[in-house]
Amino acid sequence: MAKTKPLTLAVAAVAVLVLVASVVVLCGSTSSADQYVSELDQVRTDPVTPSFVIRCGTNEERHLNADNPVVSPGLPFGAHHTHEYVGNKSADANSTNDSLAAAPTTCEKNDRSTYYWPVLRLTDGTGHDAHAPGGGVHGNTGVVLQPKSVEIRYEGSPVSAVLPMPRFLRMITGDPAAFTNDYGPNVRARWGCTDKPGRYTTKYPLCGRATTLRSFEFGSCWDGNNTDSASHRTHVVFPSADGICPPKTFPIPRLHVIVGYDVPAGRPFAIDSFPEEMRDPATDHAMFINVMPETLMAELVGQLNRSR
Repeated sequence: MAKTKPLTLAVAAVAVLVLVASVVVLCGSTSSADQYVSELDQVRTDPVTPSFVIRCGTNEERHLNADNPVVSPGLPFGAHHTHEYVGNKSADANSTNDSLAAAPTTCEKNDRSTYYWPVLRLTDGTGHDAHAPGGGVHGNTGVVLQPKSVEIRYEGSPVSAVLPMPRFLRMITGDPAAFTNDYGPNVRARWGCTDKPGRYTTKYPLCGRATTLRSFEFGSCWDGNNTDSASHRTHVVFPSADGICPPKTFPIPRLHVIVGYDVPAGRPFAIDSFPEEMRDPATDHAMFINVMPETLMAELVGQLNRSR
């Protein structure tokens, strides 16, 4: 016993040093250390429903810009942070329904929809846009991480059949102003790790060697008339916990986007945000414009409804 005790103490000391080093590195990042957690404190309780997956790649061509064609169309650099896109290759501030419908796509089955969200960066280095709008000009510094995986999944309703999404439907999920809005009802950030399925947090997870996940779930109760609204939210709202849509709304496929990253252990990381939002992980959000061919949407809806 006496011979193994020094070794045990040495291993324990090394573990403490590694933990302290990680905290020091994270404290030196642009996000505060209390925004990083090792435990995922929330459990997913979503009902199990049929699903339909569209493969769109991981943005291998690096389609990035500081525009937001849903929230600030016609305004270059209107996002004040950089977005990452899969799907429609032309999406930017000048996009119109016609331009999106005519553009090439990274998605299979000719899905020209655009799916996009803020980039994730390692914040202890210098990025390609250190002096550009959306990047360093707006306080978003660091090397952009390319996703390891992107899953685009459409899910059915647990209580009824779904209607097709209208073409050119626009949606946002999450609150990009969560910090200044005092973490209000629009916060939908879900961060997780591949080795802890079914669990998530609204903070940055320290996943070690496991893949870091960001999960975006969109509303699925449509007002039946509009493809957009002033808030980009009121025309499509979320169902109740049991999947029932509010009165005067109709169930459509629920879009769920899951993005995975290999974040080096111990390295500080953060998403892009508006400068005043301090790169808070709760500000995570995503946008979507449906430019799917109507025949593909019909196929998708048919499969979801037949599988109920």
